[in-house]
Amino acid sequence: HGSTQLTVTSPAGVEFARSLGCELVVLARENSIREIEAIQSAQRDRVSVAGGPEPLPLEVFVHGALCVAYSGQCLTSESLGGRSANRGECAQACRMPYELVSDGKTVDLGDRRYLLSPQDLSGLEVLPDLVRAGVRSLKIEGRLKSPEYVASITRVYRRALDRIAAAGSGNASAPGDSGTVSSPEARYELEMAFSRGLYTGWFRGINNQELAHARFGKKRGVYLGEVSAVGPNAVRLRLEGPLKPGDGVGFDAGRPDLPEEGGRIYGVRPLRDGFVELTFGSGAVDFHRVQVGHRLWKTDDPELNRDLRKTFEGDAPRQTRPLRFEVHGAAGTTMTLIVRDTEGRVVQVSSTIPLAVAQKRPMTAESLGESLGRLGGTPFHLGDIGMHLEEGLILPVSELNRLRREAVGQMGIARATPRRWELLPR
Repeated sequence: HGSTQLTVTSPAGVEFARSLGCELVVLARENSIREIEAIQSAQRDRVSVAGGPEPLPLEVFVHGALCVAYSGQCLTSESLGGRSANRGECAQACRMPYELVSDGKTVDLGDRRYLLSPQDLSGLEVLPDLVRAGVRSLKIEGRLKSPEYVASITRVYRRALDRIAAAGSGNASAPGDSGTVSSPEARYELEMAFSRGLYTGWFRGINNQELAHARFGKKRGVYLGEVSAVGPNAVRLRLEGPLKPGDGVGFDAGRPDLPEEGGRIYGVRPLRDGFVELTFGSGAVDFHRVQVGHRLWKTDDPELNRDLRKTFEGDAPRQTRPLRFEVHGAAGTTMTLIVRDTEGRVVQVSSTIPLAVAQKRPMTAESLGESLGRLGGTPFHLGDIGMHLEEGLILPVSELNRLRREAVGQMGIARATPRRWELLPR
């Protein structure tokens, strides 16, 4: 796969990746939907006019952190501290506050000091357009993220893609219309997973003033509103997002580089005109440091986290992969069981006792499938069985079970072992 770090932004870049042997190209994050469509169109024209090879599948970065530098070309972290962003070691200098000096004078930036920190990318609103453009797969940033983040983001995009597919050929909505794929519930889940603010990036073109609001460079969550009054042990505001007791919140004083107040909500008391009063556990918040005008963000939703953990916790595998079993042998010899996965891994085990001529019920493909297919609790399921046995043979069920367990155990080890790559001459 040609990485985002190749900075592919044109049909020529795609063809260059093809010349290197790439089978898929991850486009640079700076491409707009119009540019993605142009790249696809050029690939199709090459096939129809010149009789060239089939178009390379395109992958697009659709959600996660945006770098202030051009895709694959950030050298700031390496030059400042020897940590290369292009090797997964970015120190995130773009997330720090900066001063702006113009003609030798420092410019008063107010609370907008994070000049190099873009909002996080969220392509959910333009997902129908990406489907129509022929994008083959979606890339979601996950560097240093939690299992809950992975479960949440992939769930939102999987559901959205399923709705587009159900509507038929990506026509869930008109071009540029989020239609059925984006909803307040989906937006809420994306913001709670991780958000420095969500934006469609460059998909709809360039608007750098919206892309980088410059107010903060760290995770915030869901915006709840602006503090209108501060009491000795409570605050008041007009809620702009969902909130319930037990949720975690943080007060934004416009200085995210300094320690901020926050804690878990103890009570939510409705007042008149849509306002609410929020109380906290004893000593959780120093109300002397909270002022009218401070912004409140929801940073944690325990109920949502519990729901997400249900999707991946537990001993039972959530997804299984097919295995092909082959049995070989003749009367008086040991039986050989060969197991293959879909990615070319092969393991082979042999029985400790010889095959015997059956007196009543010889082994068949059906009976072997019943014995060898007992793969519950493993990350596999039975694909098919290849029979290479003499007719009328039998092996004790206990021995078949042992063979199955040993083969599946070896396959698990083989799949967990990193592949050895070998560079071949062109």
